[in-house]
Amino acid sequence: MTVQAPLAERMRPNTLDEYIGQAHLLQEGASLRRALDAGMIPSMILWGPPGVGKTTLAQLITKHLKRTVHTLSAISSGVKDVREVIQKVEQGGMFDQSGSILFIDEIHRFSKAQQDSLLGAVEKGTITLIGATTENPSFEVISALLSRCQVYTLKEHTKEDLQLLLEKSILKDVVLKTKKISLKETTSLIALSGGDARKLLNVFEIIISSFGNASSIEITDEVVLERAQQSLSKYDKNGEQHYDIISAFIKSIRGSDPNAAVYWLARMIEGGEDPKFIARRLIISASEDIGLANPNALLIATNCFSAVEVIGFPESRIILSQCTIYLANSPKGNAAYMAINKAQEEVKRSGDLGVPLPLRNAPTKLMKELGYGKGYKYSHSYPENFVDQEFLPEEIKNTNFFDAGSSPKEQEIAQKIEKLWKEKYKK
Repeated sequence: MTVQAPLAERMRPNTLDEYIGQAHLLQEGASLRRALDAGMIPSMILWGPPGVGKTTLAQLITKHLKRTVHTLSAISSGVKDVREVIQKVEQGGMFDQSGSILFIDEIHRFSKAQQDSLLGAVEKGTITLIGATTENPSFEVISALLSRCQVYTLKEHTKEDLQLLLEKSILKDVVLKTKKISLKETTSLIALSGGDARKLLNVFEIIISSFGNASSIEITDEVVLERAQQSLSKYDKNGEQHYDIISAFIKSIRGSDPNAAVYWLARMIEGGEDPKFIARRLIISASEDIGLANPNALLIATNCFSAVEVIGFPESRIILSQCTIYLANSPKGNAAYMAINKAQEEVKRSGDLGVPLPLRNAPTKLMKELGYGKGYKYSHSYPENFVDQEFLPEEIKNTNFFDAGSSPKEQEIAQKIEKLWKEKYKK
């Protein structure tokens, strides 16, 4: 590795033991580590945000297993490139086919046809696929390919991971170890990284470079903020657009400011953001921030995604703008979002409580004899299709997960619940 390479590149680990983070996958006994130690890995999708080490992990896997690796980028490769790799492996005979890995970076950018071209080789075991993506594979990888792959979710680095990475770079990097660098404070440095290790090292290198030829450097929060403001725009523009701006975009919609929302939308469009990424975030906002206050918001956002998928840029910018303005101007409510959060917290607290016997399915005679389904009241057999009965486990009966906000629609739902259930779910 040359000193001209960026610090993030110079600090790439050479072995799995040097890799920082992802202990849930790589520590002793973890699923991926067990497969690696056994010398056999499935085709896999590595899913996680930028800078968590997807590409590095893929490289270390191939190195650890001593496999032949072929690398493609979904940005610049097509079906022809995929077929050429598969053909090359097949022509290499049994020796090559027994362990060839095809690594595809940003696999979510592959079209359906491009992903289809991988199916046969993955299914036959001609190649072991490792795909890296920042997007949810359930949305971006075709189901036929996804069913043939194990999805491993990579988590954002912890503060401890990032602190360790900084300290390690000072001690081991060929350039930094020649300087006397004191990390007095790292809060601002870590905050600016947003959990992205690559971004952290890029910022760190820029700040170190700002000291010129000084042999002694003291890093404090004040120094970082002062020098980062002057230099930060020089790198990682796409990362900033992808996360900081989408955050501003969603918060503008949540805050009912259509002008600000359209501005941030324009920033993403001009920055080359994937229109489907934006449309998916609109769907989430329609449910999380609007939800029951205006159920039509989810329908419009879902239709927006479908239209964007069909139309594409540049015309889809108009569709995105229409949906953005509609959501920003819509009544807001988060009762559905809060209800599922509270319900999940209860599940984590109380565990897998038994389903009440009246609610259980009873397809066999034995189950009926055991009382499955006994006492269940069929709602449609009663006036107004309603009868008072218990649907929650005994241990948490009468628990209320739905708290209406101030929107008229949510208040209307709360009133209906109170009318039907009388005192059961009242606070």
